[in-house]
Formats: sequence, C-alpha cells, structure tokens
Amino acid sequence: MTGKTQKRILVLRYRFIGDTILTIPFLRNLRRAEPDAHIAWVVAPGSSEAIKGVPYVDELIYWDPVTIHADSTGTHATLSSKIAFIRRLRGKRFDKVYVLKRSFSSGIMAWLTGARQRVGFATEGRGFLLTRGVPYQHDRHEVQNFLEVLRADGVPVTDDYLEAWLTPEEQQFADGFFQAAGVAPNELVIGFHPFTANPPRAWHLDNFVDVANALHERYKARIILFGGARDREQAEYLRKRITPAPVMAVGVTSLRQSMALLYRCKLLVCNDSGIMHLAASLSVPLVAVFGPQSPVKFGPWGGKCIVMYEGFPCSPCKQRFFQECTPSPRGKPECIEAITVQKVLESIQTLMPLAAFSYKSALVSQAGESP
Repeated sequence: MTGKTQKRILVLRYRFIGDTILTIPFLRNLRRAEPDAHIAWVVAPGSSEAIKGVPYVDELIYWDPVTIHADSTGTHATLSSKIAFIRRLRGKRFDKVYVLKRSFSSGIMAWLTGARQRVGFATEGRGFLLTRGVPYQHDRHEVQNFLEVLRADGVPVTDDYLEAWLTPEEQQFADGFFQAAGVAPNELVIGFHPFTANPPRAWHLDNFVDVANALHERYKARIILFGGARDREQAEYLRKRITPAPVMAVGVTSLRQSMALLYRCKLLVCNDSGIMHLAASLSVPLVAVFGPQSPVKFGPWGGKCIVMYEGFPCSPCKQRFFQECTPSPRGKPECIEAITVQKVLESIQTLMPLAAFSYKSALVSQAGESP
C-alpha cells in the first residue's frame, strides 16, 4: 500500500470445531469491509483443520493451552510458553482485536497485545479491558452474536452463511474410500454420527438402528458411520444391527477426510456434535437430535438443517445427569427419550423427497447456502 501503513486486525475465537466453523461468516464480512487489512485469527490447532483453505484471513496463529474442554497437545501448558505467546502477539503490533471468546482470560489476552482498539462481548466482568463492549445475547445463535460485534463496530453485515473448502485430493480420497467399500458413485449414502463425548445426552443407539434400517427399506440407502477411535465399541454394536452392514468411518479417517466423505452424503443424522457443524458448513442436509442442551445458541446453522428438540421446562439443564431428573428405563433423560424414531423419520422425509439422488460434483471450494 502506498502512503499509509496496512491495518492489522486480530480475531480471537479458538477451541472447539463448532466455534471455529461458526466464525466464518464474521470473517467473510470483516474481509469485505477491510479488503486491504492484514487479518490474523487465533485458533486451536486441531479445530483449525475444519477451516483449511479459508480465504478471508492472512494468518492463522495457534493457541494450544491445556484444557479439559477440548483436545490439546499442551504446546502452551507452561507459564513461560504463555508469556512467549503473548510477546509474539504483541510483536505483531495489531491495531484492533475482536474478542469473540467470552472468557476473562481472552479479554486479558486482547489487552496484552497492546492493540489500541479492542472490541468484544462485555462478559465475565471484563468490560474495562475493552474499548468497545458489546452485549452478549443468550437467546440468539452464536453466528448472530458474532455478527452483532461487527455491527456494533460499524462494519456492514450483508450475509451469514457457512462455508467449507475441499481440495481435489480430498474429493478423490472420498471417491476411493466409497469404491473400496462397494458403494456405487450414484448410490444414495446417508451419514450417521450417533456418538457424543457425554453419553447420557445422546439419542439411544437402538433408535439410530431403527432409523437406519427404515431408511434402507424405504430408499435403499447405504449408511456410513462417522466417529472417533473412542467410539469403536459402540460402532460395532451398530454394525451388527444395521442391515446391510454400514460403511465404517469410525476412528479410521482424519477430520479432513471425514469432511470429504460427508460431502458425498445426501443427508446426515446426528446428535449435537462438531460433525453436525461440519455438515452444515458443507451444505449437507441434516437432522440433529437435541435433548438436555438448547439448540438456540449452538444448533446447526443453515436452511437445510432440522433440529429435533422437545424443549422440556427444565431444558436446557446443567447436564448433571440424574441429579436433577429421573432417568428413563433405558438410562436416558426423558427430554431426549421424547424424540421418537417416527418423528425423526418424518423430518428426514421433508429433507429427502423421493427423487433422483445424484452424486454432487467435486468442487475445490464448497460454499454453504444462506439460511
């Protein structure tokens, strides 16, 4: 740039896969308003895989402290490593920081960068650390809250859809994976993610079995199971009960490979999880089952998403399971037991009418659709 110094902007939103994906509309609108700025984004190393190829930032900065809430390698576990990280941020001389995290510690981080402008949610008593505090609204989706930070800072917001980006190599991996599993290119494939880190909040596995078998009977659908290494025992339970046996992608694919496989799916049926947000970012239609946690803030974002949620008077709860409620005979909270197989099948039918199921063509960049 001639005659003036390039503006330098930092965005703080790190940790979970869902949080990371839901930041994309914020970044796209920010880039549109600041086409010549240097935009850096502090992210968690693992979660950042979900947004590989994002064109709206110039730099990803990895923050990796030890936490019980998400996977971490502990790169910034010690006090000395944390101080070194802050010094690194400070040395980059940012003009403005957007603090999309709501913790007090993220407010401290923003202040320690030395940026003259610090814009973010006035939560956790950290308003004095910001130059512009924005109210956080618990009855709005996280995407909308993020965009409200831009609006409060005078930045125009023109859209709010999710996006994801796949490479040709990743698409080729998906083709080869399905071919090896005996799935024809034009065969109807439906993804299932029946697992959660907190088992009581998951829809019962037998319900997923019933839905899978019904989908094969109605549509001749092939089921693919997604999950991590820790889900293998439950996946084996499902494999023995779903007919024909599902394609297994449990504990054998990377996050990027799972995304490529998801993109091949006509639909996803899942619990509240990170893979739900991955599917939404790829514009894959989905039915998500919510029980104890409200979908208002962290539900799937997009016009092809249906949330199954009964909204009991006690929901959302603190998820101290069975201290505040009585378990069902199957050991689940009643709020999630109230969601029946029939209700889920009816929702699936609205997303997947009886029509030709064609394999979507491979794209280097797959943009989501506006809700």
